[in-house]
Parts: sequence; C-alpha cells; structure tokens
Amino acid sequence: MQDKRDHGGNLDAAIDRFGGNRESWLDLSTGINPDSYPLPPIPQAAWTALPDVAARHALIDAARQFWSVPDSAGILPVAGASVAIAHIPLLATTGRVNIPGPTYNEHAASFAAAGWEVGDAAPHDANVHVHPNNPDGRLWGPQDCIGSLRVIDESFCDVAPDRTLMAEATKPGTLILKSFGKFWGLAGVRLGFVIGDPALLDRLAGMLGPWAVAGPALEVGTTALRDLNWAEATRARLAQDAIRLDRLFTKQGAKPVGGTSLFRLYEVENASQWQDRLARHHIWSRVFPYNPRWLRLGLPATNRWSQLEAALA
Repeated sequence: MQDKRDHGGNLDAAIDRFGGNRESWLDLSTGINPDSYPLPPIPQAAWTALPDVAARHALIDAARQFWSVPDSAGILPVAGASVAIAHIPLLATTGRVNIPGPTYNEHAASFAAAGWEVGDAAPHDANVHVHPNNPDGRLWGPQDCIGSLRVIDESFCDVAPDRTLMAEATKPGTLILKSFGKFWGLAGVRLGFVIGDPALLDRLAGMLGPWAVAGPALEVGTTALRDLNWAEATRARLAQDAIRLDRLFTKQGAKPVGGTSLFRLYEVENASQWQDRLARHHIWSRVFPYNPRWLRLGLPATNRWSQLEAALA
C-alpha cells in the first residue's frame, strides 16, 4: 500500500478531530479556485459511449490555443497531472534527479519509487521545477531547466500566463504539466495535460492506455479552455482576493512570504496553533512538517468570506 504523503485537502481528518460536516467547513487547505468554472451541458453520449477521437482532438486543439503551444510540441490529455507525475520517471533510464524544494512532494516520491536518486548534487540527469513553486511561489527561468529529462510543473501558472515557460516545450526531453483542477476549480473532473517532446508523449500515452480521459472531462475541458473571457475575469478576481486575504492576515500579525493568487503562504509564530484556532471555527488550513512557522491558505469562495472574517475578529 502506498504511504500517505502530506497534502492539503484532508478535510475528513479535520472533521474527525473538530466535528461538523463537510458543508460547515471552509476548506482553505488547497490551492484550488473556490469559484469553479460553471459546468456546461454534457451530451448523453459522453456518459454512455467510450470517449471518441473527435472529442479528444477538440480538447487538444483548445489546449493548444489557450496555452499558445508551439506547433512542434505535442499535447497529451491525462486524467489529472498526478497520473503523469507517477509515470514520467519511467520514461528515461534511472539516474540522478534534482527537484528544488521544498515543493510538491509527489515528484520526489515518484522518481524515488522508480529507482532514481533524488538529490541536489550535480550532475543531474533530470530536473523537475514546479513553476510557480508550491508552497512559496518561486518562479524559475529557462536557464534552470537542464538535463536530458526536464519537467516543468505549471499546475499553478494559469494565474500568471505571462510567466509560462511554454517556449521550452520545443526542446527535446522537455515535458510541461498543466492542471485543469486548480485554476478552473474542477479537481474532481480529473483532467490534466502533458505538453512537450512528442516522442516522450507517445511512450507516456502507451503506458496510460486508450481512453485515458473520460468523455465528460473531454467536454468540460474543451468548453472551459475556449472560454477566454471567463479566464481573464477569474485572474482579476483571484488577484483581488489574494490581496484581501493578505490584508486580513497581516492585521493578525502574519507575514506574507510567498504564494500565488490561488494560495498564500504566511510566516507565523506557531503554525499549528494557527491551524487549531481556525479549525475551531471550521476553517481548514495547511501546515508543513518541515517548517513549523509556515501557514498556507487558499482563497474562500465569494460567499464564504464572512466565515473567515468572523473567525479572525
């Protein structure tokens, strides 16, 4: 059985400890947009038939347009970026991989499980950069992405499209990850994309098998990626909400130390005490075992700010 790694979103554990039910809790432990993309009508065939090639091609075309993917780079839709993360280490001969941390811990776990040596010591055969980084929001440049296998995880980059490293997708050995669950707030759809070296994508597709993405996910993803007005308005709203959250917590003595407009990272005197204080008001947050002073918070939905403001009053 897979060891349980530290992640946000473990609301069941919070309910077990502090009571209440899922509806009463304000889950700020993830970086998922709380005001999700409105679900479009889904044809009955999307539920009853195997996903067809035309629907898959429509999704790929929408993705290429939305992210301005270079013509020579391939696009592979997958059932969530985590599926790709679990398989990418199997695409190359094992060696040494550099994954600057602290960061999303599934990358290191997947490479280690595949027999790679995970460490900072040079030289590296592979590099993984989470861009922007989770949890501190660090950004990387093309000069950082070296090695014969280069993974750039842009799961949180859709709030800052001007900082994308998509131009790197044309370079051999490069794979760029995109998450649909974060920016569009539909993590349950389980949809993600791997963009880059066509030869690597062919091998990855072979590992995942046919019909890797469900029919409803193809429909929702295509509609959402074509909706540029929603994306632009959402970026503006998230940016304003991030400022509002910073103001609230700065007044309480927390120091903003990073993040994106999908999540904010604060330095506090004792993060566990902060987490307990918020949890007594049924607000769940994220703390980190490697830094007892870091508290990470996602944004409340538009109609749930009052719960957070009351807890801090």
